[in-house]
Amino acid sequence: MVAYACPVLEACLERYAKAGDADAIRYRLRCTATAADMLPLYDRMIPVVEAAMWASDLAPQDVAACQALFGEREAQQAHCKDTRHKLYIVVPVADRPRHLRSCLESLVNAVFSFGNALHRIAVVIADDSCAASSISANQALARELQQRGLETLYFGLEEQQAELARLSEQTREAIRHIIDPLQPADFAHKGASTTRNITYLRLNRLANAEPRALFLFVDSDQEFHANTDAGRRVYTTNYYYHIDRLFSTTPIEVLTGKVVGDPPVSPAVMAGTLLEDVLALLGEMATLDPDSACSFHRAPTRDDGAAYHDMAQLFGFKACGEAHRYHCDIEGAHDHATCLARFSRRMQHFFDGEHPTRVTRYRHVDVQDSWTPARTVYTGNYVLSPEALRYFIPFAGLQLRMAGPVLGRLVQAGSGPAFASANLPLLHKRTEEETGQSEFRPGIDRAGSEADLSGEFERQYFGDVMLFTVIELVEQGYPDTVLSTATIEAAIAATDARLRAEYAETRGRVLARLAELEALLGDPAAWWNTAAAAETRARFAAFIASLHTNFDQDAPAWQLISDPAHHAQRCADMVAALTSYRMDCHQWRHVLQAS
Repeated sequence: MVAYACPVLEACLERYAKAGDADAIRYRLRCTATAADMLPLYDRMIPVVEAAMWASDLAPQDVAACQALFGEREAQQAHCKDTRHKLYIVVPVADRPRHLRSCLESLVNAVFSFGNALHRIAVVIADDSCAASSISANQALARELQQRGLETLYFGLEEQQAELARLSEQTREAIRHIIDPLQPADFAHKGASTTRNITYLRLNRLANAEPRALFLFVDSDQEFHANTDAGRRVYTTNYYYHIDRLFSTTPIEVLTGKVVGDPPVSPAVMAGTLLEDVLALLGEMATLDPDSACSFHRAPTRDDGAAYHDMAQLFGFKACGEAHRYHCDIEGAHDHATCLARFSRRMQHFFDGEHPTRVTRYRHVDVQDSWTPARTVYTGNYVLSPEALRYFIPFAGLQLRMAGPVLGRLVQAGSGPAFASANLPLLHKRTEEETGQSEFRPGIDRAGSEADLSGEFERQYFGDVMLFTVIELVEQGYPDTVLSTATIEAAIAATDARLRAEYAETRGRVLARLAELEALLGDPAAWWNTAAAAETRARFAAFIASLHTNFDQDAPAWQLISDPAHHAQRCADMVAALTSYRMDCHQWRHVLQAS
C-alpha cells in the first residue's frame, strides 16, 4: 500500500502507458510503502516523460506533466532524509548587469518550475565589473534574490581582494601565474579566468563547511533552458536534479555540459561559414519576387558538431561542406524584401558573436545515460566537486581564448573517467534583444564605423596555439612528465607554423567569398538595387566593410599577430607558463589544503 499520495506519478503512468517501463513501475508502486522507496520509481519515470515532452515538440501538456512530476518527487523528498548535494551556481560577470539579470531570472524560473528545494541551491556572483553602475546593479540583484529566498553571495572586487589578503605575500607570489595579482586600482576587468581562480579560493572555504557541495559555473549570457526559438522560454531541464544524481551515482569529479543557441567561439573564426550562407541566401533571393510571401520558414537545418567553425576539422569535426539555409524569424505575413531587410539587421549581430544561419539546437538524449568521457570543458557550463577545485583555469594571466579546451585536456590527463560530459546544455545568447549587441565584450572595438575584432582575434589565434601545443605535449606525458624548455619551445613553434597556414588559408577563403558577395550585391539587375531596398543595401555594405577591416592583408588583427616583437613575447610567455605549470599545480594544492 502506498504511504503517500502520488497522483501525478499515477497520471503519468496512465498518460504514457505504452512506455516500456510503465507496467513495472506501476507494479512496484503497488508494493511501495514509504516515500524513500517511491523516489526510485520517479527516477524511472522521469526519462519517459522527458522523452515524450521533446518528442511532442514541447507540447504544453507534456511540459506541464514533466514539471509536475518533478514537483511531486520533490514533495516526496521532503518526507525523507535529504542527503543530496548543495549546488552553488557561480556566475562570473563583467559589466553585463542586464545579461546577469536575465541569466538569474531564468534560474529562479527553472527552480520554481520543477519545485526544487531552495535550501539546496545557492548563487555566487563573481563580479569583475569596472563601471560603478554595473556593480551597483549586480549588488541590488543579489539582495533581491536573497529576499526572494535564493541564498546569494555577492563576491565583488573588495571581497576578492579580501580573499587574497588571507594569503601571505609569499603564498600570493607562489601562485602568481594562477591569480595574476594586480594592484587594487587595476583589479577590475582582470578576465574571466583569473576571476574564476580567485573565486575558487572562496568556494574552497565554502566546501569546508559544506562537504556535499557542488559548483556549477555558468556565463552571464546564458539561460537555464535549451529552447532556441525566439520568445519560447520553456523550462525543460531540471539541472539540479540531474547534476545531483550524476555526482551521486557515478565517479565524476568534473562534469561539463555544452551550450545551444549562439556558438561558443569568436566571430574571428566564423566569417567563412557565414559568407557561404549569405551567398546561398542572396542567390536564392535573386530568383524570387521581393513582394511575394516569404518562403524561408521551413524547419532550420539541424547542426552537428561545430558547423559554425571555419576550421572545424582542427577539432576533429567533419567540415560541413554545404550552405545552411536561413530560417526567417519574423512572425506574421510578410514578403521576401522584409525577410532580407531583417537578415541584414541580424548580420550586424555577428560581430558580437551571433551566427544568424548556424544556431546549435537541442537534441534530446536521456541525461543519466548520456554521460561520457570528456576532453573539453565548456567554461560557461561545468561542474566541480570540492576535490576538483584543484583544477584551476590554467595560464589565466595570458588572457587567451580557448581556456576551456586547454583545461579539458589537462583534466583529461589527470582525471580520466572522473571527467565527463552530459546532455545538460544551457541556452547561449550573445546579444541583448533590445540592442542586438553584447553589453560588454573585451577585444571588440566599436568606436569607429566598422567593428574591429583585432583584440579578440589575437587572443583567439594564440589561444589556439596554446591549445594544440598542450595537446601535443600531453601526448608526450605532460604535465606528469617533466619536459625540457627546448621541447616546449619546439612544440609551440611547430604548432604556430601549422596554425599560421590554416588561418591564412581560411582568410583567403573569406576574402574570395567576400568578393563574390560584393559582385552579387552590385548586380544592377538584382531587385535589391532599387530605392526601396536602400537601407538593406547600406547594412550589407557596413557588414562587408567590417569584414574587410578584419580580414584584409593590412587588417590590424593580422598585423598584430604577425608583428615580430609581439609574436616573440607571446611565445615566450607561453613557454614560461607551460614550464611552470607543474609547480603551479603543487602550490595550488598546498593553498587549498591550508585554507
